[in-house]
Amino acid sequence: MQNRRETLKQTAVVAGLLAAAGFPQFAQAAVNKAAFDAKSVQDSAKAAGAKSMAESKDVTITGPDIAENGAVVPLGASTSLAGVKHLMIMVEKNPSALVAMFNVTDAVDANFSTRAKMGQSSDVYAVAIMNDGRALWAKKEVKVTLGGCGG
Repeated sequence: MQNRRETLKQTAVVAGLLAAAGFPQFAQAAVNKAAFDAKSVQDSAKAAGAKSMAESKDVTITGPDIAENGAVVPLGASTSLAGVKHLMIMVEKNPSALVAMFNVTDAVDANFSTRAKMGQSSDVYAVAIMNDGRALWAKKEVKVTLGGCGG
């Protein structure tokens, strides 16, 4: 029976072999660089496949009303709608609006949370990109007392 150290060593060797074989390139291909480089909420949603945007009560954004430290602001997005392709969290006044994008299938519960860096008070959006190209969104204002993006 292997102990934990031997198992971790074998796992590191296998991961190294896979990386040397070029498999990280396949993982990076799944990242939508255009969506993450976009400066506005609308441009980021379009880069992710949105054709039209509409506010919806079926999409929920969670976060603090006041964030004491903009370097680690807890944010969450969720929806119970069927047919969601991507669920995104965006901060309107960040240099790049898109904070996180989650790929969703019907087998996945569309309920995610993360931490974001915010340089200043801003509206925060949860955007659900549907399979038919519609983008449904909800927003919440988060006030930051100590900026986290170089401020």
